[in-house]
Amino acid sequence: MALLKPATRPANPRFSSGPCAKPPTWTLDALKDAPLGRSHRAAVGKDKLKAAIETTREILGVPADYKIGIVPASDTGAYEMAMWNLLGDRPVEMVAWESFGSGWVTDAVKQLQVEATTHVADYGKIVDMADLNWDNDVCFTWNGTTSGVRLPNGDVIPADRAGLTLCDATSAAFAMDLPWDKLDVTTFSWQKVLGGEAAHGILILSPRAVARLESYTPPWPLPKIFRLTKGGKLIDGIFTGATINTPSMLCVEDYLFALDWAKSVGGLDGLKARAAANAQAIWDFCEDNDWIENLAEDPATRSVTSVCLKFTDPTIEDGAAFAKAIAKRLESEGIALDIGAYRDAPPGLRVWCGGTVETSDIAAMLPWLDWAYRTEFEALAQAA
Repeated sequence: MALLKPATRPANPRFSSGPCAKPPTWTLDALKDAPLGRSHRAAVGKDKLKAAIETTREILGVPADYKIGIVPASDTGAYEMAMWNLLGDRPVEMVAWESFGSGWVTDAVKQLQVEATTHVADYGKIVDMADLNWDNDVCFTWNGTTSGVRLPNGDVIPADRAGLTLCDATSAAFAMDLPWDKLDVTTFSWQKVLGGEAAHGILILSPRAVARLESYTPPWPLPKIFRLTKGGKLIDGIFTGATINTPSMLCVEDYLFALDWAKSVGGLDGLKARAAANAQAIWDFCEDNDWIENLAEDPATRSVTSVCLKFTDPTIEDGAAFAKAIAKRLESEGIALDIGAYRDAPPGLRVWCGGTVETSDIAAMLPWLDWAYRTEFEALAQAA
């Protein structure tokens, strides 16, 4: 007998972890003032790029003496750029608790071949950051987009460290507090918490990182798209809107809209509150249903953006197939799109809870998740 479907449906079924849902008030009219067909180096282009940089600074509370640049290739490009320019001056601590952090380990160890100590935690767990040598450089992700595990705060990072901290904050920026005095390099992309378009990254440099750039030359060749210095000096124009390569002014306009929307909901505090409410709705659901739980083992490290879930019933023999069937069923019903676990992660689901998602849509989706689970579980029982 078919289970009764819930009556209420999410208004927006987009729960992808990247690209993420657009701001709730977004329409195509948001792009009408984009200076299309104009040079990004024309006055109008420069003004738009400068506004994107300075509004980012305003909302995130980035210190005035930190540099913010718009760079190509999303968060990946921004983080690669930092690694290739800065690493090699001293040993490095490579930290990973999910797939993207593991990718940075590969870059450091196999591509750059720097002297590195690797610290890896399984999905659902986190590295003990107190074990690191902070006199070395340290590369880490703040929030594991594919594991749903995050740093709860930056208290463990010493203020008097000798090395630089390189933080991939792509699913943390605009949803979590980032302690700027503890971060020397911070990167993220527009496509995450603010629901922007892909292919553009943000690179934020502390004065300590700038000093390294101007005093250290890496031993490997740097392609033009990675170069941040010229003649031993920072190319300052990159951090005022004169980008390394041509940005999409359509995407810039989209980002400017998202930033204005962020201010309208209370800036960083408002965005944090929205993400926290979304995540809490799922955590409460897990508390009420013993067949599903958070992949993050320590509640203090649970992500409020990329909430990763696993099924607990040990009788489910093929967990990956079961999770995919649930995700497919919810997608076919138009209830939840793109919520399957990341391909390298344990079987389960991943629901984006960043600030552009409405809590009412999370609340409407969860009874459908219960319905999909029970429907698939019943199908398994019948097949057995």
